[in-house]
Amino acid sequence: MSLTERTVPYQGTQPPRLARVPAFVEAMGRGWADVAVVPELVPGAPQAAAEHRRRLSEAVPGRTLVVPAGRAPVRANDTAYDFRPSSDFAWLTGGVAVEGAVLVMVPTGRGHDTTLHLPPPWRPGTPGFFADAASGELWVGPSPSLTAWEELLGVAVRPLDEIDPALAAAGDDAELARRCSELRMVKDEWEVTQLREAVDATVAGFAAVAAELPTAVGGPDRPGLGERWLQGTFDRHCRTFGNQPGYATIVGSGPHAPTLHWVRCDGPVLPDAPLLLDMGVEGRSFYTADVTRTVPPSGRFDPVQRRVHDLVERAHRAGMDAVRPGARFSDFHFAAMEVVATGLHDWGLLEVSVDEALSPQGQQHRRWLVCGIGHHLGVDVHDCSAVEAGDQHAVTLQPGMVLTVEPGLYFHATDLTVPPELRGIGVRLEDDLLVTPGGADVLSDALPIDAEGVERWTRTHSTPSM
Repeated sequence: MSLTERTVPYQGTQPPRLARVPAFVEAMGRGWADVAVVPELVPGAPQAAAEHRRRLSEAVPGRTLVVPAGRAPVRANDTAYDFRPSSDFAWLTGGVAVEGAVLVMVPTGRGHDTTLHLPPPWRPGTPGFFADAASGELWVGPSPSLTAWEELLGVAVRPLDEIDPALAAAGDDAELARRCSELRMVKDEWEVTQLREAVDATVAGFAAVAAELPTAVGGPDRPGLGERWLQGTFDRHCRTFGNQPGYATIVGSGPHAPTLHWVRCDGPVLPDAPLLLDMGVEGRSFYTADVTRTVPPSGRFDPVQRRVHDLVERAHRAGMDAVRPGARFSDFHFAAMEVVATGLHDWGLLEVSVDEALSPQGQQHRRWLVCGIGHHLGVDVHDCSAVEAGDQHAVTLQPGMVLTVEPGLYFHATDLTVPPELRGIGVRLEDDLLVTPGGADVLSDALPIDAEGVERWTRTHSTPSM
């Protein structure tokens, strides 16, 4: 090679843009083995999704329906949170988790024709293969072809860029969201199976957390790792035995327990203070559990803590007893609230009668229970939320509905209206219930709710760390 033919070393101030270097593009486009990726969904998901689409088509005839999967929110700068499809999209596709996908249902004389629009994978030989850090296969790994998705789902699957731009921009349809929420209220057999599996995994996750209590609390010879350790324990369990946590895990010890959404989980775990654990595994189908227990790390509640727990337990049982076909959704709310108000009155904390407190003009007892008593559960932790709260409370319970019952009492450490011994105590009990023809099935009943049972369960599962 002559001096004039020799390649000149790059001497610029920044590296070249590889997508603009023909020799690099040509080299990256060849010599790759073909990888066939089979798309995976939970068994039965395509069939369940087909039935969900049929029900939606029947409920909203003659309308073009556009349901986007959405995109992962930005965490900071050019990094994003993990992608999770919108709940309506997951319900209608069986859990297809492809960012930017759009489901389109076009009305026909017999219902709707469905097309799923997906971004084609950036395979070797395409510019995005190495240039697109968000979806290029060199960055994120191989993905299924559109044909593979079509064969699995039994619907037409087309490239995303073939969608009508007007349809692609749609998706913020409040009426469609409301109808989907209404339809999702009653779960089918496949959905109930997913929820049972999520609850079972959650119960096992509670045991995994209890086993780490000695490490979280610590001792004379070693510092405790605190709430973060227990949060991380459960979140790791979720990633191992499901998809991820169904919501931000709540681990609140002592004065943190009364904070309703204590997701910071950055405090110590106090050995002699109640520990509130609100946790749920989201399964790989995106259906989630939502369970709460309040446990004594020492294995025993003291008399004051026990008194609070016993009142919450009575309210919890009253609420669960009110869950049955034909009852209103609000009935279990009022049943639990009556027990709470009566108990607080008996303790001398209410300056008014129970009747006045329970009246719409009163509600004084809710200083210590400002949140609701339960909600629908499904592919969202607060499922069916596009239905207005007032309309939800008027709904008549039917077999197949799944909901939570979760009364509590929250005495903040800064609350000067309660005796000092109550300050800093927070107790919540939450179970997941399936409405059945004869009443309700408590899906999470493997975890005890009575104080003695909770104490015994905690002592049994809390083992010294190795």
